[in-house]
Amino acid sequence: MATLANPSEKQALLDRVSQLRPDSARQWGRMSPHHAVCHLNDSFKVVMGERPTKLVDTLVSRTLFRFIALHTSMPWPKGVPTGAAVDQERGGTKPTEFARDVNALRSLIARFTATPRDFTIRRHPFFGPLTDREWMHWAHRHTDHHLRQFGV
Repeated sequence: MATLANPSEKQALLDRVSQLRPDSARQWGRMSPHHAVCHLNDSFKVVMGERPTKLVDTLVSRTLFRFIALHTSMPWPKGVPTGAAVDQERGGTKPTEFARDVNALRSLIARFTATPRDFTIRRHPFFGPLTDREWMHWAHRHTDHHLRQFGV
């Protein structure tokens, strides 16, 4: 399974991030490409403890959903509602300048994968505590999910 821990998979994902355009056609959902970039930025910031969010994990989300999302190749569902802290229309960071926000995403991915880390990984708001391996897989799958949302 793809992971940001693998340098070539990480680079391939970053190359795809560079292909995203403000006018990339949406394949599903309601986010614009710029909203998706800011959503990903906010998601990384939540994990890094730089953005507060509400914990909504349950026994089912910490076990069954976590297993399916992070330990199978089953595609993530489309159109799942997102938490207000990472939803650009309900409390997430508002898009400002596309190129700047994309560069911020690239920097956050680099920082997230750096060793040693300059932050302490927080609990995932839905999946609960994750292992390092699961975090690297989550980060790849989440970013990939939103890039595919715009055909990238």
